[in-house]
Amino acid sequence: MAKSKQDKGISRIDSGSTHGWFVRGYKNGKTYSKLFSDLKCGGKDQALEMAREYRNKLHDELEKIPAKPRSRRIVFRDSRNTTGVLGVCRTAKKGPNGKINECYSVSWRPEPGVQKCTSFSIRKYGERKAFQLAVAHRKKMLKDIYGPSILRKMKETQAGL
Repeated sequence: MAKSKQDKGISRIDSGSTHGWFVRGYKNGKTYSKLFSDLKCGGKDQALEMAREYRNKLHDELEKIPAKPRSRRIVFRDSRNTTGVLGVCRTAKKGPNGKINECYSVSWRPEPGVQKCTSFSIRKYGERKAFQLAVAHRKKMLKDIYGPSILRKMKETQAGL
């Protein structure tokens, strides 16, 4: 039997001694489900009708639950990182005149789905100073986004290496 649009969220189960319609709904990472047994509901058609009614009520109830904002995952370590500071990498940029400039590039995410980036020239500041400026800028951006407690978490993570 082809699944119709009116049966979205409803699945048929015919396995062993279990025969019925299974209703599922999701909200904020939680699953809500219920089985409507053919035997207990008086037959396959009646069980489907009850499953549809339940699904409609369930979706109405789920709509009333406020959506939780997605939590942001903060990454402190990555095995691919070569500078020792996540979000800071040594790279080369090609200028408009075609000249290649070595620099330390810094990236951060002020909000989900948005990435920002800047760089500090090694020719202008020198190797050490460019790296220090990049690290300081990264820390400032993280502090602005997550608050001062992020710096303590970073230190704890680096101490645990």
